[in-house]
Formats: sequence, structure tokens, C-alpha cells
Amino acid sequence: MNNNQSLNHTKRECKYHLTWIPKYRKKELYGDLRKYLGGVFKELAMRRECEILEGHLQPDHAHMLISIPPNPSL
Repeated sequence: MNNNQSLNHTKRECKYHLTWIPKYRKKELYGDLRKYLGGVFKELAMRRECEILEGHLQPDHAHMLISIPPNPSL
């Protein structure tokens, strides 16, 4: 386990499976929009200090396995 995934007395493995579905499940995730969304998801994860471990863009939805760091202030 990486050092950034542990605190002084704890170790953690916090992963979430997220599914993003556009309104009415329109099959619009093709071509340029598909490339754009990949960059957007990576940018959002980087801003929150998260890591996208796995992701799949389907024609009408997106799946992501994301690892979120511990928050010592909670």
C-alpha cells in the first residue's frame, strides 16, 4: 500500500464504483464528446486528489472505479 493511502495509525483502501448517466440515457457519448469527457473526468479527479483506477465510456453511460484519499479533517 502506498504511503499516501495511510495515516499515522491507519491504512485504508477506499474505492468507489461510479456510474454517470446523461439525462434520458441518450446515446451521445461518441466521437469528440467521448474524448472530451475522458479529459473532464481526469481533471476533476486530479482537482480532488483522487485517482481513476479504471474507466469505461459506453455509448449511453460511463463507469469509473475511483480511489479517494483519506480526509484527516473528518
